[in-house]
Amino acid sequence: MSYSVGQDSYSVGQVAGFAGVTVRTLHHYDDIGLLVPSERSHAGHRRYGDADLDRLQQILFYRELGFPLDEVAALLDDPETDPRAHLRRQHELLTARIEKLQKMAEAVEHAMEARTMGINLTPEERFEVFGDKDPEQYAEEAEQRWGGTEAYAESQRRAARYTKADWKRLQAEVDAWSERYATLVTAGELPTADAAMDLAEEHRLHIDRWFYECPYEMHVCLAEMYVSDERFKAFYDAMAPGLAEHLRDAILANASRHSSS
Repeated sequence: MSYSVGQDSYSVGQVAGFAGVTVRTLHHYDDIGLLVPSERSHAGHRRYGDADLDRLQQILFYRELGFPLDEVAALLDDPETDPRAHLRRQHELLTARIEKLQKMAEAVEHAMEARTMGINLTPEERFEVFGDKDPEQYAEEAEQRWGGTEAYAESQRRAARYTKADWKRLQAEVDAWSERYATLVTAGELPTADAAMDLAEEHRLHIDRWFYECPYEMHVCLAEMYVSDERFKAFYDAMAPGLAEHLRDAILANASRHSSS
């Protein structure tokens, strides 16, 4: 240890300020031999050089990652490990921590969504049922496009009463309908065929039953949105290529059929 003060040396108070730690912490690191300052003033005060600051940074990285002090000392004093290896290891550990925190943030966002929607479920229960699908997308889009606040309010009131079992039944209906409609499109059935119009009617009744009253004129507006809005188009076309436009035409044909009957 040197007893001369270098040009680029810092007092314990300065280092504590740089690093956001307490002076007591630095004294403790010195006492246990984890970070012994490389210099002392003539009065015996601790002075830290650039190499000391580098080591402190490494210590704080490992501490942030949850390593106990004895393991930090062993890692830093390992003669087989160079500083670049420490940085690589810390980068890997920090990247893993970031991914974990991102997942936690997503879980919190989902919890907020569920609370806003009035669904009395845990985030895990809520999203294991639906994945990345929002069962209220119809109502939200209806409100945004037509200002149908009563329809949206009604969907909110209904959704607030649904249990996990209700949401599972709802999704089972969607899955069964999707499979049948995709089969119909793949088979080349025309949108004006009775089978296609019947499934379009089933689609309307599903919205009517689970979310809000959906008369034919509103269903027709929704149908146009399924083609014009890329999010909806991608959702339906994922079931079968061209399904969004096919469904739009079937809904229009079904509405026409009922208006003339």
